[in-house]
Formats: sequence, C-alpha cells, structure tokens
Amino acid sequence: MADQRPPALGFIFVTILIDVIGLGLIIPVVPRLIQQLTGEGLSRASEYSGWLTFAYASAQFCCAPVVGGLSDKLGRRPVLLAALLGLGLDYVFLSFAPTLAWLFVGRVLAGITGASFTTATAYIADISTPEKRAQNFGLVGAAFGVGFIIGPALGGLLAGFGTRVPFMVAAGLSLCNFCYGYFVLPESLASAQRRPFEWRRANPVASLLRLGNYPAILGLVASLVLIYLAGSATQSVWTFYTMLKFGWTERLVGISLAVVGLFSGLVQGGLVRVAIPKLGAARAIVIGLLCYVVGFALFAFASRGWLMLVFLAPYCLGGLAGPALQGTISSQVPANEQGELQGSLTSLISATGVVGPLLMTYLFGYFTRPSAPVRFPGAPFLLGAVLTLVSAVLAVRSLRKHPPVASGGVPAEAVPAH
Repeated sequence: MADQRPPALGFIFVTILIDVIGLGLIIPVVPRLIQQLTGEGLSRASEYSGWLTFAYASAQFCCAPVVGGLSDKLGRRPVLLAALLGLGLDYVFLSFAPTLAWLFVGRVLAGITGASFTTATAYIADISTPEKRAQNFGLVGAAFGVGFIIGPALGGLLAGFGTRVPFMVAAGLSLCNFCYGYFVLPESLASAQRRPFEWRRANPVASLLRLGNYPAILGLVASLVLIYLAGSATQSVWTFYTMLKFGWTERLVGISLAVVGLFSGLVQGGLVRVAIPKLGAARAIVIGLLCYVVGFALFAFASRGWLMLVFLAPYCLGGLAGPALQGTISSQVPANEQGELQGSLTSLISATGVVGPLLMTYLFGYFTRPSAPVRFPGAPFLLGAVLTLVSAVLAVRSLRKHPPVASGGVPAEAVPAH
C-alpha cells in the first residue's frame, strides 16, 4: 500500500479537479439560463437557483450514506467510477433540458452522482498516515481551488457561444475523467478492512445519529456544518450579487471565481501543508475561522467591485480551518469506518446545502426586491459572518475539552485560553 500512495493520491487530486472544473464551467451561465427559461429578473432568478441547489443537496443527502456504505463493502474504485460515469451522463442531460422543470430533474441526478466526493475523501483517509491526513485532505481543497481557477474562467468565455455550451464541455470532461480512472485508479481498501453493507446503516438520518458514537468530534462536526452553511452565501449568491450590485458580466464573474480558485489553491495546496504542522490543528482551525468572519463581513459591505477581489485574501485564508477540522475528526474514527464517517459528514454537509442556499438566496431576493424595507444585497454575507463566528466559538470549546491527538497518541497543544 505504501508504494501506491503517491500515484493514488495524485489520481484523486486529478479526479476532484476535473469534477470541480465541470462544476465551475456552468456557474457563470446559470443566472442567464434561468432568466431565459423563466423570463424573470436576477432577484427572482436567484430564488429559483436556491431551489435548484435544494434539489441537488436533497438527493445527495439521501444518497451519500448509501455510496459511503457501498464503498466500505465493494471498495472505493468501483463506486467512484460509477459515480463519475453518472455525472458525465447527467451533464449531457442538462445540456438539452428544455424547461426549468427538466433542470430540476438534472440537478437531482447530479446530486445522486455527486456523492463521488464521499468516496474520494474516504480514499484519501485509506491511503494517508495519521500525521499526514489533514495535509492530504488539504489537497481536496487545492483541487477545488485549481478547478475554480480553470472552470469559471473557461465557463465565462464559453458563455459567449451560448448558455448550453459549458454544460456540453462539462459532460466531456466528466466522461474523460471516468475513462482516466478506469485505466489508472488502484483500489485503496484492502479486503480485510471491508464490512457488509446494511441498509439500516445507510439510512441518512441513522447515519447522522451514528456520529453520536464519537462524542469527542461532535463539537467539531457542528463547527464544520456551520462553515458550510455560511459558505452557501458565497456559493449561491456571489454570481447574482456581483451582477446586480456591480453590473458584472458572465466573463467578469468567471474571472472573479478564477481568482477565488487561485487564492484557495494557494492556501489549500501550499499554506495548509506548512501552517498546520507549524501551528497545530487547533490553532489552524481557530485562525481559519476568524479569517472567514472577516472575509464575509467585508463582502457584505463592499462598495466597489474591485474590493471584492481584495477581500478574497482574508476569506480564502479561512481555508486553513476545513482540512484541519476534517483531519482532526477523521483521526477519531477506525479505519474500517472511514467510508461511513465520510458518508455521514457528506450527508450532514448536504443537509446544510438543503437549507443554506434557500436561506441565502431568499435573503438576497428579499433585500433586493422593490418592496424591500431596506435594500441590502450583502445580507447573506453578513449572516455568513455571524455563522462562522459561532463556528469559531464551538470549535474553541470542543478543542479545549478534547484536544487533538498527535501521532503517537500524545495530545497536541490545546487552544490557548486567550
């Protein structure tokens, strides 16, 4: 297994990278596509976008525990390949969706196949030593960062050829990713580490309840959930916010998201691997969360479009928190339950995707409609700042009570009291 780790880790990086490029390709054109299909303005289109994300996240919430459990039984390779093939076929479907209703069907299919991230993170847990786990989870963030450099920028350019073209290109990339994985990807989970699949354990609600078997991680899981809930502000509203407030085009939105990806890639792919060992997981979590608070607050009150790019610096530094949280949580769970853990976490994060986009797009729509008591497009970002502040408080309390365990079973340095 040891000599397979570098190429296997590289493949998972490429797999997630290509998946994220596909996702990034379609982001700049979603507002215009919804407007074309509904005849509504940006404010109302943002609310439809929230419901589309709701459909995606609901499907992923239900299917992630099943995918995680199947990967614990069958191995990571066949489950990951099946998810990649399904995602490629779904993009083909979305390329020709004639109405908004068909877009909803496509997003449900994408949610089912999008559970490939569950298997990919379990794969990383399989091939990582305890002391490298947080750093390797950082590669997931780096893949997201690089993918969001290439995907949105390319999507913004392709939008000039039509709103459907980015979907077609995303389909091609996903199917190429499947072919690449079919010929290159090794299996990471040894037969001795597998467990039988049980529908009882694949129930998404039961999957969440089983997190209670690990009381030491509950506070950190809650902190992670709030990060993703707050992140819905950026993921769901950024395109609509910058188009409405600053008059950005699809091309400018794509470029701005590419800058987000660049900063995120530098943090997740480089800084994480240096900062977490030097700071320790506990300090990295707290510093990252406080950077998120600052970033969200600055987005909410930005008065010029170019300031959004400047304010990405503190926001993207918040990326220190995620890998450190994931590594600390993962280290508390046995090897043969990593797939189930990642499935439970994916379901929990998907649950925030059910609530978060609806909440954030509703806030944006409410505070930008003509009848709004106060016009404040930045309301979702302000809520994001509040949520990440609460996340930081929860993380500090949990880390003081259950300090991260360093390699060798020695408790790592806890968060300072002041």
